[in-house]
Amino acid sequence: MTSESTRLLIFDWDGTLMDSQARIVACLRAAIRETGLPARDEAALRNIIGLGLREALMSLYPEADQADWDARVHHYRRHFLELDDTPSRLFEGAKSLIRRLHGQGHFLAIATGKGRQGLDRVLAETGLAPYFHATRCADESFSKPHPAMLLEILDMTGMAPDQALMIGDTEYDLQMARNAGVPSLGVTYGVHDRQRLQACQPLDCVDSVAEVGQWLESWLSRAA
Repeated sequence: MTSESTRLLIFDWDGTLMDSQARIVACLRAAIRETGLPARDEAALRNIIGLGLREALMSLYPEADQADWDARVHHYRRHFLELDDTPSRLFEGAKSLIRRLHGQGHFLAIATGKGRQGLDRVLAETGLAPYFHATRCADESFSKPHPAMLLEILDMTGMAPDQALMIGDTEYDLQMARNAGVPSLGVTYGVHDRQRLQACQPLDCVDSVAEVGQWLESWLSRAA
């Protein structure tokens, strides 16, 4: 059962709840090196965080042989899931924010460019799995900024677009939200800067997890 005050809060993962940029960049570099592609600088690698893995690599190397994408994806996932030990931690306050929102009775979801195996792993490691009602990954849907992940989450939870909010750190998150007719909140402590996020017309942009919580408290009280 839901009430009129119940909201569906959809979070991106990397750069929004977890500080995993360094690990993603390290694994991208390793996969690029092992598959013989020319190196890309850190800014270029950071820029594609948030896209599905295949789409990210295709964006970096539009001229590359299309037949080799499966090998490139395999090399990245092997490093991310097995070989790389670059630390990835939840941003300070993220776990308590998720617990609090869940305790208030809201639906919580994740829409991420991660693969299913990677997301399930970090949800188990962080202990956050029980708090999310729905999760969608780029390897089981269309990559951001396509709206499919959000539309599927709306369908799974029975919520309408105006009952939902997408929270993310990249233009891909906010463009996905616009494409799905869902309002959004940008966070500036992740990959893309405030100016880039504001170009996607979110309701607002905030600078820390603590500010996410404060902003949501005000927004949820108005919605109620």
